[in-house]
Amino acid sequence: MDQFNGQVGIVTGGGSGIGLAIATRLQNEGVRIALLDLNEDALTKARAQLGSDTLSFALNLTDEQAVGNAVGQIAERFGRVDILVNSAGVTGVTNIKSHEARTADVRFVFEVNFMASFFTSRAVLPLMLKQNYGRILHIASVAGKEGNAGMLAYSASKAAVIGMTKVQGKEYAENGITVNALAPAVIRTPMVEAMPPDQVKYMTDKIPMKRCGTLDEIAHLAAYIVSPGAGFTTGFTFDMTGGRATY
Repeated sequence: MDQFNGQVGIVTGGGSGIGLAIATRLQNEGVRIALLDLNEDALTKARAQLGSDTLSFALNLTDEQAVGNAVGQIAERFGRVDILVNSAGVTGVTNIKSHEARTADVRFVFEVNFMASFFTSRAVLPLMLKQNYGRILHIASVAGKEGNAGMLAYSASKAAVIGMTKVQGKEYAENGITVNALAPAVIRTPMVEAMPPDQVKYMTDKIPMKRCGTLDEIAHLAAYIVSPGAGFTTGFTFDMTGGRATY
């Protein structure tokens, strides 16, 4: 708990699922938390769970100005931002082939999965540069490494997130700021539960452990990645795939 020493962390998609699990773990280790999520009801429940000291902002993460305003308010309230975890994401329409993909859906998925992560990281980086310290974690996906058939928009957008991680990791390597990604396979979340069973089976069948990952497992690894002790790894995509991706 002492390793974080009152640091401040922003978690997008923090109202539920992976984001809430990571926020809970970080708070338990001493991080002051701010949640960003589109779902106001989910945020209300999450804030009740985490406590009144938690900040929450119901906003559209694809709105560049709204993201900047929220980060500014967080920095004003807490005096600093040490950690950013970009967990917000959508799958879009799945279980379809590329020629069936709708342009509007592909653009929507890229806006949420890539552009929102770009907006939040761009907003916090000047703050981290001033303090010569920061930890950014983008939640990517094994689909961004390997591509999941039937998930063009999602796979391509997560590949873009991995590409951004590599670039940002190199750009800020001399400034005490690490930027890494985490590429899970199937984690049991509401987003996965909403997917067609055939699509989930397709993904799970590729996992040597023959099971989904858990929220506790992803929160544990995420907390390590954004910890002060993980200072010599940046631009890297951590695997969490039950043996599916070993590179």
